[in-house]
Amino acid sequence: MFEEILNAVKNELGGHPAIAGNVTPEQEAAIHDEIARHINNTAGTSSSGGGILSNLQQAISSGGTATNAIEGGLIGSLTSRFGLPPAVTGAIAAALPGLLQKFAARQQE
Repeated sequence: MFEEILNAVKNELGGHPAIAGNVTPEQEAAIHDEIARHINNTAGTSSSGGGILSNLQQAISSGGTATNAIEGGLIGSLTSRFGLPPAVTGAIAAALPGLLQKFAARQQE
């Protein structure tokens, strides 16, 4: 599942002008890996299809605080680790809800 998430992250963010113009290719690869790891850990918390994943999917749909907490934790981690400028963190934050929803929904199937 991790490789599938990593590929989705690369497809969504790879070559994004706000990211590619502000980080080295090595940093971009590390950022993709960190995002994929975070989504994998978040979406893969439960295989029962209920509980935390149901709550996550509902929070994503409504833009709730759970989504904000996930985004904030990841963005804060990436910012401190890589010293990312606002253009990069904004692009990542904009892509996260769709990526999280895609894999949270897949885990419920």
